[in-house]
Amino acid sequence: MAYDRLGDMRLFACAAELGGLSAAGRKLGLSPAAASARIQKLEQALQARLFERTTRRLRLTDEGRLYLEHCRVALQAVDDAEAALQARRDTARGKIRIAATSDFGRHTLCRWLDDFARLHPDVSFGLTLSDAYSDFLHDEIDLAIRFGRPRDSSLHARRLAPNRRVLCAAPAYFDGIARPRVPADLAAHRFVTLLGAPGMAEEITLQRDGVRTAFRLPAQQAWESNDGAVVRDWLLAGKGIGYKSQWDVADDVAAGRLEVLLPEWETPAAHVHALFHRRLMPMRVRLLLEFLAGRFTQRLGQAR
Repeated sequence: MAYDRLGDMRLFACAAELGGLSAAGRKLGLSPAAASARIQKLEQALQARLFERTTRRLRLTDEGRLYLEHCRVALQAVDDAEAALQARRDTARGKIRIAATSDFGRHTLCRWLDDFARLHPDVSFGLTLSDAYSDFLHDEIDLAIRFGRPRDSSLHARRLAPNRRVLCAAPAYFDGIARPRVPADLAAHRFVTLLGAPGMAEEITLQRDGVRTAFRLPAQQAWESNDGAVVRDWLLAGKGIGYKSQWDVADDVAAGRLEVLLPEWETPAAHVHALFHRRLMPMRVRLLLEFLAGRFTQRLGQAR
């Protein structure tokens, strides 16, 4: 009777990462009983106890931690081998799991993915929109599009486009209110802010002709949300001034729905990056990465 050691290793690594056999079994299409039996069989074959079991959670033993390190290396090698074979194919097929910020994902990236799917009809997408960084391991993300300097040094990063955040507001917000002419004027205004976004600071640094000044966002008077798309809607409704990526508001500025404030004052760079963790990407992911890089370049040319 054939013994699926590789499958058991994958189940073991998944259980260790998720903290439970039931969750790992569901992810891999196994019943709790089947998952438990396979782990017991693996422990018998190794003659080592891999988990300490409690009613709430699994805990790795010392032997389990050692085995997990080697399992991850082996499983990554298998995945890389399969990716290398797939990269030799001429066509892209399968699912690509992408993470992006909510505002950019809804209003720009979705359209670009539709265009890519028309070129490669055998590709499907799993899109996670969040203004918090995604966990590549647990969320099974193939590619993430992020603004600002990547924090996780274990991930590969490719810069896709320059980017700065801009102060902006709807023309309706200024009904009866004077527009800010210098940074000091910002203190008299209301703001719409994004909570908990990577790279977003409570204090904004502005620079012009070698002169630097800082402005602290007035949190008590601000409209706040952890969803960038909600922040954008509030900006369009005239709730206050926002501090948004130029890529998020480019269409609104071009259409006159929003206007950039203090444009002669420069803010710190927060370039657009693609983040990924595989050295050997499947063809579908590699093609999408090149496609997105081209779209950013195209948009930059149009803006100029």
